[in-house]
Amino acid sequence: QVQLVESGGGLVRPGGSLRLSCATSKSIFSIYTMGWYRQAPGKQRELVATITSGGRINYVDSVKGRFTISRDNAKNTVFLQMDSLKPEDTAVYYCTTRIGLVDYWGQGTQVTVSS
Repeated sequence: QVQLVESGGGLVRPGGSLRLSCATSKSIFSIYTMGWYRQAPGKQRELVATITSGGRINYVDSVKGRFTISRDNAKNTVFLQMDSLKPEDTAVYYCTTRIGLVDYWGQGTQVTVSS
């Protein structure tokens, strides 16, 4: 059973920062690519960032220069540091990984950027 447990969401003012965490089991963390998606109300879920087991990183254009994805192999945890947050970053953020043909998702954590 693959479990992804996110934490770190909340309410923040524009320009502020949040750090999301996603913990999973060691048996998969060291092998597979990890990613963060987000889904805003009324919109489709979109990819935010991914990091491979070797550390290769990709970001969606809208977060480049503001968000940083990283992984701590000792803690089996992937992070998403979000700086210079904007109201349009408001969404539920999901941690995900793909094993074979199956996508696994966390429960999601709400991020709200509002003054």
